Amino acid sequence: MASITERSDNGVITVSPRNEAQQSGLVVICHGLGDTAEGFVDVAEHLASEMPYLKFILPTAPTQPVTMNMGMPMNSWYDITGLDERSNENCKGIETSVAVIKTILAQEHKNTGLPYNRMMLAGFSQGAALSLFTGLQLPSESALAGIVVLSGYLPSAKKFSITDGLQNTPILHCHGEVDPMVKYDMALKSKELVVGKGSTNYNLKGYPGVVHTVSREEVVDVAKFIVQTLPPDDSCKINLKDPGDMSVKELKNAIRKANLGSRAVGLMEKQEFVKLLIEYREQK
Repeated sequence: MASITERSDNGVITVSPRNEAQQSGLVVICHGLGDTAEGFVDVAEHLASEMPYLKFILPTAPTQPVTMNMGMPMNSWYDITGLDERSNENCKGIETSVAVIKTILAQEHKNTGLPYNRMMLAGFSQGAALSLFTGLQLPSESALAGIVVLSGYLPSAKKFSITDGLQNTPILHCHGEVDPMVKYDMALKSKELVVGKGSTNYNLKGYPGVVHTVSREEVVDVAKFIVQTLPPDDSCKINLKDPGDMSVKELKNAIRKANLGSRAVGLMEKQEFVKLLIEYREQK
């Protein structure tokens, strides 16, 4: 298996190359209202099998009352008071979630040296709205490779503006034409608004007969989009901590993640673990 799926206590799931040294790109996927990161693990794992050079990070939204659902607490990136255009301006909490996504991107950049133009935001429904709202308002030096919007829309349009220099960020918006939740008209309006704000690379594709879900055809199109905008690039492989500078605990964890446990049996000295990990990372 080329990738490994890991779950943290804070609800974040990562699907990454088993050999970390092969990573040269990142995709952050945000789930929809009432869901968790688990809802898109299968999609991330499928995409990882086709693009083994990518790492996928799937965060889980905090639990908070949602006005539209009679104040019921659920996983939500921000409050939703309604799906009409006027209600869509009331997105209490969205800035907090924007900060969460920005932190994920910044930490990946700081820890691995991966440039922002090798990163992508993607999401479904409310998570797609968050990705669109966040991705086009990053600092100009943090321009992303692209944004994937699945059954999403532009939230808080009056507060939204595109950072100068990000107007050409590639956007793929996939939307079911018979979506009863986030209607296709809302997708058309969102494109109109974003283009009106200056976007020059917004591709909206409708899917006849598709409701508020992610269809197989959409996943195929998303994979094509990712390959086009975030293709393999060995010159952008991430910077990893030198095994020689790792603690024994860090070495054992890296060896476990790489599925090298059977080859580590009988090893006692730190230098033996270092040698094993270096040899593995140098594999093509």
